[in-house]
Amino acid sequence: MPVVSKYSNERVETLINEVVEVLQREQTPLDLALMVLGNATTELINGSVKPEQRAAVADKFAKALTASVK
Repeated sequence: MPVVSKYSNERVETLINEVVEVLQREQTPLDLALMVLGNATTELINGSVKPEQRAAVADKFAKALTASVK
């Protein structure tokens, strides 16, 4: 069963393009880009998710990431 998002594909694609544009403009090497994105993800989880739910959210995110690169 496909996952249904509450966000439009257009909104998601626009945000992705803006983030990637910044990384490309700065000629960011892959390892640094991944470090920045990982740290930003950590900041978002720590700033928006209750401490007792953070590990579950991070695990779900990691599984979704792994599934998307297979």
